[in-house]
Amino acid sequence: MSMLDSPETYRQLDPSGMLGHLRQFPEQCQRAWHNATDFGFPRDYVKVEKVVIAGMGGSAIGGDLVRRLAMIENTLPVWVHRDYGLPPFVDRNTLVIFSSYSGNTEETLSCFSDSLRTQAKKMVLTTGGKLKALAEKERIPVLTIDYEAPPRAAFPHSFVSLLGIFHSLRFLQDKSADMTESLGVMKRIEDSVSEKTPLDSNLAKQLAADLFGRLAVIYGAGQLTEVAQRWKTQINENSKAWAFYEAFPELNHNAVVGYQLPAETRQRAMALLLHSASLHPRVSIRYQVTSEILTKAGVKHKTVEAIGKSPLAQMIGLVLLGDYVSFYLAMLNRTDPIPVPTIDHLKSRLAESL
Repeated sequence: MSMLDSPETYRQLDPSGMLGHLRQFPEQCQRAWHNATDFGFPRDYVKVEKVVIAGMGGSAIGGDLVRRLAMIENTLPVWVHRDYGLPPFVDRNTLVIFSSYSGNTEETLSCFSDSLRTQAKKMVLTTGGKLKALAEKERIPVLTIDYEAPPRAAFPHSFVSLLGIFHSLRFLQDKSADMTESLGVMKRIEDSVSEKTPLDSNLAKQLAADLFGRLAVIYGAGQLTEVAQRWKTQINENSKAWAFYEAFPELNHNAVVGYQLPAETRQRAMALLLHSASLHPRVSIRYQVTSEILTKAGVKHKTVEAIGKSPLAQMIGLVLLGDYVSFYLAMLNRTDPIPVPTIDHLKSRLAESL
């Protein structure tokens, strides 16, 4: 029997409870949706011309997905700011959303501090920390996340809360039906990839087994570009493993030339191609041809198909699948998915320099 089919594996290797967060993923998405759509926004917040979402890591990826949805619908420009300071184009016609799960992310706090010298409209998405205290002092609206988890496991709140904000402020088309579809898609995926579903019929366990001991490279396109990025970061943090991501069609102009060398990397790499039937037909042809090139180069690879009709359902469904893949890969790597001691050390060293 595979170790991924043994309950003892999860008792021993997941003492911090990442599996519990995965099980709550659909429920937390629904909760975040209601919290955001029930929030009372200042009336003038609908009168903006652009949005900046400031955040890092697990608190920023939700902004990336919302930005993609805005691009698909050709609505107002959205910029995801992963840095200190404030983008120079921020003005009175900009809404800046500060997303920090802990409320203590120093880059986001820097951006918040600089924003106080502008007439931009502002709001905060956080559990608390310095950011919430400062926002309340300045009478800036705060949408509070009431869910205790590592920031990356709070994705339903970092993404769906933003989705609810954009829905409520009419920055996106009505997302109620898409959200209902997405909950159904998540339920289907969860039922098929839970730890109780055996390896021979569990796609997430199979993909984790394919990635075990290999360099993970995740490909995406269109609405799945940021999903590929999420897979990459989850493999980094949960599985404690190297991973990279790239996007079609750009990768066809460079990455495909690099499959040959070094030979050791080619032989130890595993490419996962996240695909949707709703992508541009020319992009889908690129998936097919790239798969042929990978085969010729001797690079192991698989295509993973999104399910659902709406871009939202496809995106959030594949995010959930990828989270399970990274969790099972952590089990195969015999590591607890939740602790990130290297990041903790880095933050500690940065704090010493203040």
